[in-house]
Amino acid sequence: MVRRYWRVLARRFSVWASPAHRAWRRSLQLRVVTLTLVASSLLVGAFGWFIADRSAKILLSRAQDEVQVSMRNKVGYAEQQLTVHPQARDPRLPTTFTTIVNQLADGDPAESGGSVVSIRAGQHLELPPITSPNVPTDELITPDLVHRVSDDGKVANQIVTARVYDHTTKYLVTGSPVPTSFGHVELYYMVPLTTEDSAANQIRTTVLATGLALVIMLGVIAGLVTRLVVTPVRVAARTAQRLSAGLLDQRMKVDGEDDLALLAASFNQMAANLQRQIVRLEELSRLQRRFTSDVSHELRTPLTTVRMAADLIFAERDEFDPAVARSAELLQAELDRFESLLTDLLEISRFDAGFAALDAEHTDLVPIVERVADRLTGLAERVGVEIQLRLPETPVIAEVDPRRVERVLRNLVGNAVEHGEAKPVQVTLASDDSAVAITVRDHGIGLKPGEERLVFNRFWRADPSRARQTGGTGLGLSISAEDARLHGGWLEAWGAPGEGAQFRLTLPVRSGDRLLAAPLPLIPRDRPALPAPSEAAPEEVKAEVV
Repeated sequence: MVRRYWRVLARRFSVWASPAHRAWRRSLQLRVVTLTLVASSLLVGAFGWFIADRSAKILLSRAQDEVQVSMRNKVGYAEQQLTVHPQARDPRLPTTFTTIVNQLADGDPAESGGSVVSIRAGQHLELPPITSPNVPTDELITPDLVHRVSDDGKVANQIVTARVYDHTTKYLVTGSPVPTSFGHVELYYMVPLTTEDSAANQIRTTVLATGLALVIMLGVIAGLVTRLVVTPVRVAARTAQRLSAGLLDQRMKVDGEDDLALLAASFNQMAANLQRQIVRLEELSRLQRRFTSDVSHELRTPLTTVRMAADLIFAERDEFDPAVARSAELLQAELDRFESLLTDLLEISRFDAGFAALDAEHTDLVPIVERVADRLTGLAERVGVEIQLRLPETPVIAEVDPRRVERVLRNLVGNAVEHGEAKPVQVTLASDDSAVAITVRDHGIGLKPGEERLVFNRFWRADPSRARQTGGTGLGLSISAEDARLHGGWLEAWGAPGEGAQFRLTLPVRSGDRLLAAPLPLIPRDRPALPAPSEAAPEEVKAEVV
């Protein structure tokens, strides 16, 4: 029976809606106007909601800032008044509580009318709470707020809607501990948000009225424009459908020299350009796939075979003559370096092709620095270098790609250990509101004048005759510079012969922000002061290297 009634209802609805359905299918103007109204309503509604919500948050934030300033003054006053009471059992203490709340409530500005001040001693239950004006505050001061202020000793706030003075009002309630000689008491300041709510409601009403008028105007304009161009749009729609189906040779017919002919010619030109771009992109994609396939086939496959044979020889090296065993060890080391070189080359090719993508996330940089130092401790001990970390005690959070940042630091610290000349290597981390900086300082051979501009070149080495301890490929700093650039940051170098070198990595705290300054200097603080012209020279590296 339910199914029968459902079919009857569906048939009746189909008959009733058939005229509208036919008009929808046959009238392009109706569809365009309807879609324009719907889309504009959604867009204007979303924009209006955003504006109203943002305005309300701004008003609330301003109120919170004012309350915080006022709260600090009130806490200071209360602390000053309570200094004369050495213990909680002082019989004059309730009188002082009453004097404090009355003075603080009377001292509120006129625009804060309706505010309530209350003082409590949650750790001393024998002291009764005092409130001015004397209104019930059970709904305003919640147990959670009392716990955070009284037990945890924190400054906390919340927004509560309660019935006070026979009116339901939204209050901003702020609580703060007041230190005393016998512990601490809690001061609560409750400010009504009536003015802010009223202003927010006015903004919502204005935005709603303006948005409704804008939607109606957009609908009228869409109807007029659609009526003028309905015919060429139909022709263009049919041709576009054929193009979207893959028939890239389809073109519109051009007749005469009127506006329709100009539209058809422009459409045909667009279709021709689109066809050329698609063919070009397909060719680039084919070349990229071929390049990747060739690299994988021509390098990876034989390298895997050689690696298997080398592993077998290396495992049996103890049975060979000393010269042959040493050759097996050298072969194993060079294969490791060759694999690293192949990986770095593929990474460089991705940067060159513009395919490198940043996988940014909010990350604490302190564990990354510690992890890099731990992994290089074995190498540092072998060459007699001590890695010293200068890290803040609090987390340093930034929106970065942790894998790329760790790779940059591994390259910088590894190079510093290799060129450290058995002297300590300092790794320093610092941050401010907009940037995070990490410096790696060694006291080794340093850099000659002009070499700070070359260290980020591919395959460049300061001393070609110097034996590598880390098996580097010569591409580490180049990849590091690209990683820093991908973050929108800086990777800079400073060095002087006999004074060591320092590299500084600077990254924005928020991905996409523009860097203006670094929290750490590029020139080490432990370097002797030089004349002004010499100090300015290393800072010029940033514009050329990064």
